[in-house]
Amino acid sequence: MSGVRVLVGTRKGAFVLTADGKRKGWKVDGPHFGGWEVYHIKGSPADPNRIYASQTTGWHGQVIQRSNDGGQNWEPLDNKFLYEGEPGTHKWYDGTPRPFEFKRVWHLEPWPNDPDAVYAGVEDAAIFRSTDGGHSWNELPGLRGHKSAPDWQPGAGGMCLHTIIIDPSNPQRIFVAISAAGAFRSDDAGKTWRPINRGLKSEGIPDPDAEVGHCVHRIAMHTSRPNVLFMQKHWDVMRSDDAGESWQEVSGNLPSDFGFPIDVHPHEPNTIYVVPIKSDSEHYPPDGKLRVYRSRNGGNEWEALTSGLPQSDCYLNVLRDAMAVDGLDPAGVYFGTSGGQVYASADAGDSWAPIVRDLPAVLSVEVQTLQ
Repeated sequence: MSGVRVLVGTRKGAFVLTADGKRKGWKVDGPHFGGWEVYHIKGSPADPNRIYASQTTGWHGQVIQRSNDGGQNWEPLDNKFLYEGEPGTHKWYDGTPRPFEFKRVWHLEPWPNDPDAVYAGVEDAAIFRSTDGGHSWNELPGLRGHKSAPDWQPGAGGMCLHTIIIDPSNPQRIFVAISAAGAFRSDDAGKTWRPINRGLKSEGIPDPDAEVGHCVHRIAMHTSRPNVLFMQKHWDVMRSDDAGESWQEVSGNLPSDFGFPIDVHPHEPNTIYVVPIKSDSEHYPPDGKLRVYRSRNGGNEWEALTSGLPQSDCYLNVLRDAMAVDGLDPAGVYFGTSGGQVYASADAGDSWAPIVRDLPAVLSVEVQTLQ
């Protein structure tokens, strides 16, 4: 019988939630790495038993973990790539040297058809690749070496590379997003990169039409339409129909166009989900009502999905990596909150129920569909 495994990264460890194909009778396993921040945990599409996790503490630094048995057991992987470089060559934003290259791994993206191939997006704004299951890593230096890099600035959470998307129809094409530099695309497997931010408008930078400097929160793509991208930006929900060459706003009738996550229905490429919050300074739902919004026509026309969600006195947040969809039919949609709740919908968002409450603040949610 089919089922799902929901992988949840939190401020104080990781949790593995499993259920059958009806998404009932959830089993909660964890915390794994208790007390550690788990910024991202994601399973391999090529092997349901392979999972990668990024954990960090202020005392012990950054560790990447790997499981080969669906999260029951873990092994720490090589992290030297986070600390390589001549002492003092990497600096804090005020110009003072710091003894290590990178602060944390924000996102892990396993290759679609090889469980040993995985990308890592790190702070400050670099991308690495491993082809041996995480035992060794190599930077794709063309990104940090781009001529626009001196103009990149950190967002509120740091200068993090938080989104990595691989085009399943063309593995040479990779999309990334950096807060607050913008979106970039490589057409040669990461050797060279170019900004893809035309059409984005951003306040607070000298040139609102600048090539870089845009605070992109998240990008999503349906595997059947790799040229169509959806973006949740620091203000504005955006769409591109030409692989990022140009963008147009599709915020439409949303109560706020500020938010962090965005995702696409697994079987309906024109159905997308966002979770609006009030503003960049007030990170909670408008009117204290937790509402997921769904568009069935690729943007502009949005409907509020509220059944089973708190509709009063709700002041939590949903972060950029904290929403995911499964591959079952009807589709399952999941998200986690800063209040420690993980909500699930087994009917594509029409109704919701909490899988678990009172976890530490949720940083990421990913789903594996099990056969």
